Amino acid sequence: MGKEKEIETQKSGWFTGLKAEFSKIMWPTKEQLAKETTAVVVVSVILGVIIALMDFIIQYGVDFLVNL
Repeated sequence: MGKEKEIETQKSGWFTGLKAEFSKIMWPTKEQLAKETTAVVVVSVILGVIIALMDFIIQYGVDFLVNL
């Protein structure tokens, strides 16, 4: 009987702590979220293009060396 009460108290304490932590979160505004999402997409596209170009150049260089 005592263990059940102890477990219930632990669960209650955990949820109370969780609620307290969620109240500390600073959620971004819609404008901040849009700016940050745009930045992530732009940087991802730029890095993708850079990696694709490097891959193409390296592949071309290896093919050139193999055909010598």
